Amino acid sequence: MTNKTLATTDLFSKINQDMEYLRSCFVQVLHDAQESELADFLDSWKLPEDQSAQDFKEKHIQLLSIYLQLMNLVEENAAVQFRREMVNQGGSGAIRGSWGETLGRWKKQGLTPEQIMTILQRVKVTPVLTAHPTEAKRASVLDMHRELYLQLVKKENKTWTGPEQDQIKEEIKCLIERWWRTGEVSLEKPTVATERRNVMHYFTKVFSKALQKTDNQLMQSWKEAGFDSSLLSDFRSFPRLQFGSWVGGDRDGHPYVTATLTGETLLAHREAAINLLEKGLVHLGSSLSFSEIRNPVPWVLENAIATKLKTSGADGEEAVKRNSYEPWRQFINLMLLALRNTQRGGSEVAGFCYNDPEEMLEDLAILRISLEKIHAHRVVSELIFPLERQVFCFGFHLAKLDIRQNSEFHEKAIGQIIAKLMPEAKPYQQWNEEERLEWINRELKQERPFAVTGKSFGPEADKVLDCYRAVSQHVANYGKDGVGSFIISMTRTLSDLLTVYLFLREVGLSDIPFRIVPLFETIEDLAHSEAVMDKFLTHPLHKRKLADLASTQEVMLGYSDSNKDGGIISSRWHIFTTEKKLSALGRRHGVQLCFFHGIGGTISRGGGKYHRFLESMPPGSMSGEMKLTVQGETIAQQFANLLNGTYNLEMLLSGTALQTGMTLFPPAAADFPESALRQLAKFSNEHYTNLIKHPSFLAFYSEATPIDALELSKIGSRPARRTGTRTLADLRAIPWVFSWSQSRFNLTGWYGLGTALMSLRTQHSGQYEELKKQADSWPFLRYVLIQLETNVMTADTSLMQEYAKLVGDEAIRKELLSEILEEHTRCLSELDRLFPAPREHRRQGQLHSMNRRAVPLRLLHQMQIHYLKEWRTKQVEKGINDELLVTRILEITTALANGLKNTG
Repeated sequence: MTNKTLATTDLFSKINQDMEYLRSCFVQVLHDAQESELADFLDSWKLPEDQSAQDFKEKHIQLLSIYLQLMNLVEENAAVQFRREMVNQGGSGAIRGSWGETLGRWKKQGLTPEQIMTILQRVKVTPVLTAHPTEAKRASVLDMHRELYLQLVKKENKTWTGPEQDQIKEEIKCLIERWWRTGEVSLEKPTVATERRNVMHYFTKVFSKALQKTDNQLMQSWKEAGFDSSLLSDFRSFPRLQFGSWVGGDRDGHPYVTATLTGETLLAHREAAINLLEKGLVHLGSSLSFSEIRNPVPWVLENAIATKLKTSGADGEEAVKRNSYEPWRQFINLMLLALRNTQRGGSEVAGFCYNDPEEMLEDLAILRISLEKIHAHRVVSELIFPLERQVFCFGFHLAKLDIRQNSEFHEKAIGQIIAKLMPEAKPYQQWNEEERLEWINRELKQERPFAVTGKSFGPEADKVLDCYRAVSQHVANYGKDGVGSFIISMTRTLSDLLTVYLFLREVGLSDIPFRIVPLFETIEDLAHSEAVMDKFLTHPLHKRKLADLASTQEVMLGYSDSNKDGGIISSRWHIFTTEKKLSALGRRHGVQLCFFHGIGGTISRGGGKYHRFLESMPPGSMSGEMKLTVQGETIAQQFANLLNGTYNLEMLLSGTALQTGMTLFPPAAADFPESALRQLAKFSNEHYTNLIKHPSFLAFYSEATPIDALELSKIGSRPARRTGTRTLADLRAIPWVFSWSQSRFNLTGWYGLGTALMSLRTQHSGQYEELKKQADSWPFLRYVLIQLETNVMTADTSLMQEYAKLVGDEAIRKELLSEILEEHTRCLSELDRLFPAPREHRRQGQLHSMNRRAVPLRLLHQMQIHYLKEWRTKQVEKGINDELLVTRILEITTALANGLKNTG
């Protein structure tokens, strides 16, 4: 048995032991709560002889849901402990995707520390938190998750005495009891404001701590690599980590994101950022109790205090008096005064304040220099550096709020403006692209707005302009740092992008450089993206704006809609080739591209391990800057716990740095069989498209999955459809994936692969052999195949057949289910042919995870099928929409999502 196999076996053993420990705690809690029948069921997984899954009530659902979530926490903790053991045995480089591994690869490539520093300074990663309708857990339950996880970590300490171990167990039981007595799901539909509070928790409570730990990981790995530590003494030498948000700014099909809410969100971000910095300064002040009697006071500090006292007035004198003979604290008190003034009045406050984060960084530099002069280097690295990094990364804005809207909505807005200004003209929707560009270009040469402030043009136009006015007001008060990108969903033409400049001009923002970002979503749009971007990058106005944006153009790529549109292989291939084409286009125009990856938590929507995702990108496509979405329940899965959050941030930063290095210092080019993969994607797209365009497909989908219940659920604030039209095109990609996942078809993550591989093997054997040879060595192909194999493995054919029984038309059911099951069998068979080793050896972790979850998941699926059937029957036969049944289905849906760890 190899060391790796032994270590994996130890990991599985630990998970089983810890799960039994928590199960016993849960059983005891149920007995104590007079729920002995439930306790016996959990202890044995056996139902009473006279009971079946359809007789389960709410308590049974909650029991299964909590059990599956406990399993998630156990697996998370086991993974952390497993990684620690790997580092102890093999150093930090033993962790795939870590800073240790990345530095080791660079050393092997022959890069010098100075070259590596050049790479690190180019890196800028922006995770963007979004609130898509998949996270249904209450905030109080998420808090209990965090507390329970900390108890599991605490339990790892082997030095506890018997009584201390008993106390930990009692604390765990208490948390489980609190959880059991708390409602699992929010029964009221969340508002955007409540979703904002949820993401603000991560911005304020998690990310600043995770940033510090991630920085420490890089410093430790740097030392372990044998590099000079002084090269990393400057906070600007580290990769830049920033955060973004769509909560309060994403209006695409979301009627509840108002201009007022956008303004409130921008202000909330700013207030939270400054509050965080204030806490950091208070902590710094409490730590720097250095006396001038015991320490020589450098002139730079004395001079800085005297200078600040000249402008800080009586408040400054009072701040200095509080700590006589302690000049470092005196200076920090003056910094606190300036920061509090900044919070109260922004850039408009008279006198003593910080006009921008750079001024605060200048003061921190004074503290750094003064401490270095007295040789307090350890104090600088432990206390000053983390605060410098916080200001550098989060500024006074915490997270940049992106403003997103659909191109069709913008088109209606412009149409309403033209109808008021030019009533004799034909409707804007009837103009061709040439006519639109001629009018837009003529307008952009004018400085005047379309109308006086307050004039109404129409519903869409007024909403767009109100949003831009809210942004304008914030910029006037506090500057542009808190405003992210203006993103246009479903970008198809140059005019879709240029209209944003008209809206900016209308509210007085034409002189401020903002990122205007196309979002290419469908397969067709991805294919046309190069032509659109070529015109955009050469447009005179946009070229001038890019010069003010460090010649960086952001481009967003949509994983979700391209998947829904063309299937997973076609989606991945078109995104891969789009990155290549646009990167080359950027180089021709002297523009750096920042790709914004619109990925989700599921494999169908681009999810998976960050290091594999980053390695799969085309070499040379990473300029150093990258954005990506972190959506819904994925936020909690990846960042709810500090150690796991630190790991995921390290994977993001290290992986981005690795790809940036391939652009700056490219290794020898590898010859991968792209033509073979292009053909595979073509075969897959054809087979997938034949299915979704089948005249009965929509009827099958509507009944074989719980999509109708999901559309009525209270999971998120956003409607499931953009316009309410009952078509596949109008359905958002998130509930599309969610519904297939819930019914265990997982169709979005594998359908088309089996036929594509078989067709390539039988019709293009040479290309097939090339692909087979590179299945484990081409990072992009390996990433795609791992994703697809995971999805096809977690699909369950017996459950597919159970859900398909919900389809009323027997002929439709038999025909489409037969096609899906045949493709599933074909997919497994072709994957077996492609890889040399059986999946039982290659995918032990996945199989182990599936086996652990099998029994509780099957019971939940059986309950969901039962209640869906009952609810639909009442709707059809009695015209009743039973709210209680909808709530019960939502509870089951959430429990399944917890167990599958895989929703939208």
